[in-house]
Amino acid sequence: MWERLRRFRALERPAQGLFLRAIVLLPIVAVSLRWRGFRATQAMLKRFLSNRSAGQDSAEISKRAALTAHMVSVADRSGLVHPSCLAKSLTLWWLLMRQGIAADLRIGIRKENEKMAAHAWVERNGAALNEPEEHHRHYAAFDTEFTSMSSDMK
Repeated sequence: MWERLRRFRALERPAQGLFLRAIVLLPIVAVSLRWRGFRATQAMLKRFLSNRSAGQDSAEISKRAALTAHMVSVADRSGLVHPSCLAKSLTLWWLLMRQGIAADLRIGIRKENEKMAAHAWVERNGAALNEPEEHHRHYAAFDTEFTSMSSDMK
């Protein structure tokens, strides 16, 4: 426990804030997905977004996006709950959008041993942020980003 606290304190302030937001939000999103479903969870998250956009250069935005993805990953590994890829991706998408960083939630499917498997990830400018090993390449992504779909669709 002390080692984790030491590592947390060694982080810069922006990383600490992102980690704390992620570690609180991950289980909330996971429970909401389970009890309320995707559309209701997505609508709840959208209510807390503003229409602002990041006003810094592209290199700085990319750096912040990578840091955010990393902190969500660290929060997932550090938390008591290890949510689904959809919960992690929704959390990452929301944290990026709260910072004014445009991102798209992507969902793909594949057939695996005669069963359908689904996977979710977040993209920025066509590159997956939370898929360092490009696991998502094994899935056929739906043509539309789920974050741009109307929240009143059923």
